[in-house]
Amino acid sequence: MSVANSSTPLDDADRRILRVLQRDGRIAVTALAEQVGLSPTPVLRRVKRLEEAGVIARYAAVLDPARVGLPIQAFIQVGLSSHAEDVVAAFHKALSAREEVLAAWAMSGDMDYMLHVVAADFDAYAEFALKALLRMPGVKETKSAFVLTALKPPGAVPV
Repeated sequence: MSVANSSTPLDDADRRILRVLQRDGRIAVTALAEQVGLSPTPVLRRVKRLEEAGVIARYAAVLDPARVGLPIQAFIQVGLSSHAEDVVAAFHKALSAREEVLAAWAMSGDMDYMLHVVAADFDAYAEFALKALLRMPGVKETKSAFVLTALKPPGAVPV
């Protein structure tokens, strides 16, 4: 995903549609149309346009990690030893293969990446951190912080 500004122009109806879809991605087109004050055909056209433009990136069920046996959440800062293209590419490839990494961001500042990781317990976290992450190509150092409680879990994008 590029950091460049590639926003799609949105009107009020698009914004209403997006707010409803962020709350309920499984809503029927007829119910969506009723909630946003349009008829189903234009709503369906708008949704398709928003999908094609990448505004709607995907649809997914939002799971509670603890309720599926993954109560440990950590944010890990990662520093690489080199920013050579081959090292970075190898790190990205190794990272993308790990299911416990829910999200990863390239960052500015002291560290190069921020990872959001889940684990079944501290032993599983240690296994990932010591035997997988620290052995990934180019990884020089890591710093971990554990989630104690989610005060405001990830939510809807304000549109």
